[in-house]
Amino acid sequence: MDNKIVSVGYGNVKKVIIGGSNPLAYVGGPCAIESRDHALFMADKISKICDKLEIPWVYKSCYDKDCRSSPNSFHGVGIDEGLKILSEVRDSFGVPVVSDFSDPSWAAATGEVCDMVQVPAYLCRQTSILRAAAETKRPILLKKGQFMSPWNMKNSCKKIEAFGGDQIILADRGTFFGYNMLINDMKNFSIMAETGYPVCFDATHSVQLPTSMGNISGGQREFVPSLVRSAVANGINLLFMETHNDPKNALSDANTVLDIKYLENILYQAKKVHSLRLELEKELGPDDVHKNN
Repeated sequence: MDNKIVSVGYGNVKKVIIGGSNPLAYVGGPCAIESRDHALFMADKISKICDKLEIPWVYKSCYDKDCRSSPNSFHGVGIDEGLKILSEVRDSFGVPVVSDFSDPSWAAATGEVCDMVQVPAYLCRQTSILRAAAETKRPILLKKGQFMSPWNMKNSCKKIEAFGGDQIILADRGTFFGYNMLINDMKNFSIMAETGYPVCFDATHSVQLPTSMGNISGGQREFVPSLVRSAVANGINLLFMETHNDPKNALSDANTVLDIKYLENILYQAKKVHSLRLELEKELGPDDVHKNN
């Protein structure tokens, strides 16, 4: 199986190369765009951390969180204002940007600005969404639905390929375990990697307790560091963690988003574990245990 390499970034931004033996990359930012000033503030903070650690990264924040549990929850600043802000982040910091889109009609505009487009987990089987993502001609961050098995994600990949897309990253954000609970099966990364595409761990959404607080989701973000170490050791190529300077007052995912004061420590650990995994693979070769029996 050939390992596919995904290149994120067009124009003058610094391209991020994801997959194979390339360095572990990071994608993150606030869950939702809250304002222009906050987006630029967060991009500056993250940029300084990633530059210090020499970790390639992509800025992520969404202009419309269409999956909110309550009609009273903050959905975002909207597509027009949101893409304008993401464009400014991109130009100001020379960093690729990504947002998800929840309506096929939003895809083209999203792809005009964003270096990568994200397919939300709950829409990972929707043909119209996958077609629209492929037609942007941008790399696609495809989230595995919490209701999906890892081996069935190959079908979503085949849909994207049928519509001309061939730059896909498969992300795991946890799997439903009864009501209001997610668990992480670390086998998922190896199974999804059998598609040949790079794999990603969404750490902050994985610790979500979906709608456990009635009309909003709770979370167990104290487990983010240990889950990150495990996922990196299991071969991920991209680490997804949403972050905020004031989590308790974040307008989206306040109970799961990572306080930025912890970001450097966790990214440092992730980079170390990734380097060790590559060293072991170089010394011992790839895992080849009971492949045929």
